[in-house]
Amino acid sequence: MICNTIELDKPIKVDPFLRWVGGKRWFVKHYSDFLPNKYNRYIEPFLGSGSVYFHLQPKQAILGDINEELIITYIAIRDNWKLVEEKLICHKKKHDDDENYYYEIRKSKPINPFDRAARFIYLNRTCFNGIYRVNKKGEFNVPKGTRNSVIFETDDFESVSNVLSTAEIYAIDFETLIDQSGPDDLVFADPPYTVRHNQNGFIKYNEKLFSWNDQIRLANALERAAKRGSKIISTNANHESIRDLYFEKGFRIETISRYSSICANPNKRNRFEEVVILNK
Repeated sequence: MICNTIELDKPIKVDPFLRWVGGKRWFVKHYSDFLPNKYNRYIEPFLGSGSVYFHLQPKQAILGDINEELIITYIAIRDNWKLVEEKLICHKKKHDDDENYYYEIRKSKPINPFDRAARFIYLNRTCFNGIYRVNKKGEFNVPKGTRNSVIFETDDFESVSNVLSTAEIYAIDFETLIDQSGPDDLVFADPPYTVRHNQNGFIKYNEKLFSWNDQIRLANALERAAKRGSKIISTNANHESIRDLYFEKGFRIETISRYSSICANPNKRNRFEEVVILNK
């Protein structure tokens, strides 16, 4: 039975509340035609800022990411968005009054999940380019950025909480999450972009490296899901190794382009091609 549909009357617009390197706001804006109108459950194993999830607002969803701090933040907003917002407002006041406050919070280690969520959002919004990076000890080490906005005009944590209210959310490995998919489920996978023959170019994904072996694990998991009748949409680097990996498994591959603003030097920012991997 197909439960999720995109109705003619679109749901209320909910913006992602996090900045996220590799986020898919641009994908939703320019390439939403790739997303199906009907599906059963929505499954997303690399949640990040959740751009596609907030765009679709599915009635049933299983969301996951290996980033525990990220997942704690989503769960905290789902369960008590008012408390998270109150704590974030406190961060704003202290951030405005103390230029060293960012580094005090960066080295802090709160235990309460709502304190952790407010800290995560605060650091995300005030760090350099919204990058999430940790050292070998698992400690967030991104320097302070130039932005000082802690509260955004677009913030609507109540609506975010409402959308998340029916979602199952887990800090879990992507393979375990994808293996839960069944017939007519929609799996959207947006992994860190690591390619073959670039073993010194691993992308740091929390304390672990997302290696080429992880890319193979992901491709195999998506292949299994497709054989169970799941609908697959995955984005990845436009690289020969990625194309070969999925082509031999029978997936359809489409090329799309995006604008990258990650580079610190504006003159070196450019458009880059990516691929969308789908069922044939």
